[in-house]
Amino acid sequence: MASTLSPSSMAPTEEPPVVSQRIQNAADISVIVIYFIVVLAVGLWSMAKSNRGTVGGFFLAGRDVAWWLMGASLFATNIGSNHFVAMAGTGAASGIAVVAILWNAMFMVLLLGWVFVPIYIKAGVMTMPEYLRKRFGGKRLQIYFSVFSLFIMLVIRISSSIFSGAIFIQLALGLDINLAVFILLATTALYTVAGGLASVIYTDTVQTVIMLVGSLILMGFAFAEVGGYESFTEKYMNATPSVVEGDNLTISPKCYTPQADSFHIFRDPITGDIPWPGLIFGTTILAIWYWCADQVIVQRCLCGKNMSHVKAACILCGYLNLLPMFFTVIPGMISRILYTDMVACVVPSECVKHCGTAVGCTNYAYPTLVLELMPDGLRGLMLSAMLASLMSTLTSIFNSASTLFTMDLYTKMRKKASERELLIAGRAFSIVLLIISILWVPLVQTSQSGQLFHYITSFSSYIGPPITAVFVLAILCKRVNEQGAFWGLMVGLVVGLIRMIAEFIYGTGTCLAPSNCPTIICGVHYLYFAIILFFLSIFVILGISFLTKPIPDVHLYRLCWSLWNNTEERIDLDAEEETQEEVSRAPREDAAEQSGGCLKRACSLFCGLQDTGPKLSKEEEEALKEKFSDTSEKPLWRNVVNINAILLLAVAIFAHAYFA
Repeated sequence: MASTLSPSSMAPTEEPPVVSQRIQNAADISVIVIYFIVVLAVGLWSMAKSNRGTVGGFFLAGRDVAWWLMGASLFATNIGSNHFVAMAGTGAASGIAVVAILWNAMFMVLLLGWVFVPIYIKAGVMTMPEYLRKRFGGKRLQIYFSVFSLFIMLVIRISSSIFSGAIFIQLALGLDINLAVFILLATTALYTVAGGLASVIYTDTVQTVIMLVGSLILMGFAFAEVGGYESFTEKYMNATPSVVEGDNLTISPKCYTPQADSFHIFRDPITGDIPWPGLIFGTTILAIWYWCADQVIVQRCLCGKNMSHVKAACILCGYLNLLPMFFTVIPGMISRILYTDMVACVVPSECVKHCGTAVGCTNYAYPTLVLELMPDGLRGLMLSAMLASLMSTLTSIFNSASTLFTMDLYTKMRKKASERELLIAGRAFSIVLLIISILWVPLVQTSQSGQLFHYITSFSSYIGPPITAVFVLAILCKRVNEQGAFWGLMVGLVVGLIRMIAEFIYGTGTCLAPSNCPTIICGVHYLYFAIILFFLSIFVILGISFLTKPIPDVHLYRLCWSLWNNTEERIDLDAEEETQEEVSRAPREDAAEQSGGCLKRACSLFCGLQDTGPKLSKEEEEALKEKFSDTSEKPLWRNVVNINAILLLAVAIFAHAYFA
């Protein structure tokens, strides 16, 4: 077997390289070891620095996080290893249009910081299902959305992250995939389980810096190798594989020739792989769910010092989302130029030779570029950046999942649970999720597709629009009630599952073998389907809400936009039940319960469960509660963030117009 990949002249019959030998030099290994030491050190330091002994301290970092830490954590949570694999792979296959999915976030983070987060803070909630309970009353919306969110975290977030991270690990280290994933997840769980959100945010910030430095260095090497930007645009349009016949297949040129609109983000509304109406409207619908109603993202904004810090974090995250165009998508396209026969392979038998999968090797575009182009030492840095993106995403998911389980499900099973018990339950669930994630790896490996990005986006298109409809109407329309919201979710879920199950049975098809799925079900592009499903859900929600009894305003103060500044006392729909739960939940354990053997005390110390100070008086607790629901801003900083928001909008519009 050859030990290296040559550029596009590589012989099609050449065996895949022994890439496990790539990361076996002292420089690369030293960089990776230093990376793990730094991340663990930051995680352990933040554990010692933060208050982990309260629910607010563990799950929301005491709501005392600065804007630059929040912004870095938002970006690192969003840009996982699946983005490096998926977006680079789709860029290699079809050009730059995929980046508009991330650029849409520049608009969505402003919606998050200026519309949604103020409502969540005024409501005094810690989770999105908790907001639904306060807004609509009852338990079924809260329980359904909690279970739904946990399912999505496992099926989409964790699975795609582990799969993409596994590609790097297999190529770079040659480790058994189950062992490698276990080491990674165990490392992330160490400070996630013990340290809470504060540890996650601090380590996310370190990993964001590593990710940006490593990926921008690789971009420089890639442009130098291909001869600059003008040469890159010319060579990409000519990057066709040398083997386009075989396996008794008649292969259409459109399957292996770069698309004519590869350097445009707005594409034909009928024939485009990412049609522009779907990109503008369908992606926005999915992005509102992801950026404004998803626990993993919103939880980072709920931990800010004040609203100005939250808004500044959203602006920083918006600017950072400009960068993936240059450090993921374009390098993926350059990989197709340099390693055409592998990355752009179209004959199934050739693809199996190069990367072991018959549906295509575009998912290997970025890892191949890293391993072939980077010199010793920097290759280790780049692998560390990939591990950073994987770990930052997984830690965020673990922390948010434990928050959802503890605050929305465990409190229903154990209504008299003490604060200490809730903290233990949250940590225990993180460990359970860790085990499930490890067991999930073989399933992810067997279900890998040619383009991971399309798997993620299409899956979201079938289940996300009803969630967006409920949250948008919950905030903007006070007339919407629980019956309308619940049945809108149910109808949307059923319709989305019909499309999803049909694609699972018939397959999505490839350029070589189109799917046999009935046109009436699968004939609509998934982004158009998201638009249809969104408005269907809106119609059901509003229809049932107007046919049933409205919720009185006294229950909606500060829970929807028209009443968000109302200062009157709100009577929660489940006020009596909430009061009973709060009274029964003692904030601290007595001394007898805190005593125990050395091992028990050591575990309590490590996890921050020891008694860290005197119990707050009732007046102090009220003052703390008022601080946590305060959305006031100093006029100077309010004007500063508003001006920067306008500048970000201008930059976002220019970027879309320039590459349209």
